[in-house]
Amino acid sequence: PIFFSQLVRSAGIIFSGRVTAVGRAPSSPGQVRASTSVTFQVERAMRGAAPGRSLTIHEWAGLWSSGERYRVGEHVMLFLYSPSQLGLTSPVAGALGRFAMDSEGRIVMSARQAATLASGPVFAGKTGGKTVIPYADFIQAVRCSGGEE
Repeated sequence: PIFFSQLVRSAGIIFSGRVTAVGRAPSSPGQVRASTSVTFQVERAMRGAAPGRSLTIHEWAGLWSSGERYRVGEHVMLFLYSPSQLGLTSPVAGALGRFAMDSEGRIVMSARQAATLASGPVFAGKTGGKTVIPYADFIQAVRCSGGEE
């Protein structure tokens, strides 16, 4: 199992924001495969992004076809690997590094995220079996695990 502190330490980019565009970028010289581009309006940034700015990431197109999709208007909290030499990135530990956010700005953990991350010391006693965590509590857990803000 991965602990939350491992998720935080492995991430080169940590931010929350809203998806503003999704597109497909064709293969280019030096790039092995086509990629999916996703643009976010960064709302809060902890590492590798700036609040109030747009951030476009490029993911291997295979992630999109395997079900990892973004929708325009969706709010997320992401823990992304630093971009590779080809400029590609993805969430740390796959779906564990991508958190949905509800209309009130709270973090909505999937059952798998809650089961995996709640077993770590940072979330001990914080989730209480719930899958919705107030943003401030979540950010405090990120800070305690080595994240910045």
